[in-house]
Amino acid sequence: MKKYYSNLLLITIIILLQSCSSTNQLTLTVTEPAPVYINKNITKIGIINRSIPDKKYEAFDAIDKILTLEGKELDKKGGIAAIENLKDELLKNNRIQSVVVIDSVDFKKYGIDQFSAELTWAKIDEICNKHNIEALYELSFYDTDSNINYKTITSQVNNNFGIKIPIIEHEATVNTLIKSGWRIYDNKDKVISDYYTTAKTVTLSGRGINPLKAFETILGRKDAVINVSKNMGYEYALRILPYNHRVSRDYYVKGTNNFAIGQRRAQAGKWDNAAELWLLETNNHDPKIAGRACYNMAIINEINGDLDKAIEWATKSYTDYNDKIALRYLNVLKNRKAKTNQLEQETN
Repeated sequence: MKKYYSNLLLITIIILLQSCSSTNQLTLTVTEPAPVYINKNITKIGIINRSIPDKKYEAFDAIDKILTLEGKELDKKGGIAAIENLKDELLKNNRIQSVVVIDSVDFKKYGIDQFSAELTWAKIDEICNKHNIEALYELSFYDTDSNINYKTITSQVNNNFGIKIPIIEHEATVNTLIKSGWRIYDNKDKVISDYYTTAKTVTLSGRGINPLKAFETILGRKDAVINVSKNMGYEYALRILPYNHRVSRDYYVKGTNNFAIGQRRAQAGKWDNAAELWLLETNNHDPKIAGRACYNMAIINEINGDLDKAIEWATKSYTDYNDKIALRYLNVLKNRKAKTNQLEQETN
């Protein structure tokens, strides 16, 4: 009973705090520049696989595969799957005219899960001229590392007479860590545009009345690893594209009756109608109210895509009325404006 009243008190406090809050929250979608920039005139791309270990590492790799239950060709097939899916996704980009997969120029000279040595620009020029490409994607390393957890479990089953009897079940769990490293050579600007590493885990479990049955149920590990590898290629292709994501913003809902009505209009999706009331309050004789109204006008202009006007209103809210939230929001808007300018340069 004491715990019940404690929980009830906590819920009551939360409700009171929410009802007393002067702001409400909204979310909107913003477009961010591509994480990776390559020259916008590049239309022909090559992909090279340099993740194959040197011969002198094959003994080490063979031991590693035995210890971790890796299939002999799993690393090779996983790397190829990632590259093929990268190619397919790049070709969906209207900006890209052609993508070719190139035979590896050399093997890795050191650790399996480390970046290969950078290719010289003379070598990049040679490859690009030979294959008529302008940029080179490189799968520098790809490695799967697995470990197995094995245990026995006592459970009960009904025999032919309906009597529960204890049995020993065997359970095997295999965790496979898939690691990859990518690099992009932009041969037009002679820069390495990106270094990128990924690490994803595939976990499969199986159970049976004997060890063999337990292992039979995790035979799908190969397919699971290949599917994750394909997704790695897909995700990497997206790094040269702008992307959308949701962000949250606070807006004022208290101060005058117009703010209360504006909140209801906003909740109904009538943001422009809410802004009509906020605009009226920007001339309120109370500086606190006027500052909140100016802040809300910045919000509606961001919603409508006018960042310059949003910055003007947020600036006025802070400089003229000392609204502290407006200062934080102003910095957010300036950062978004800079990214928007970058985005326009990349796409024009």
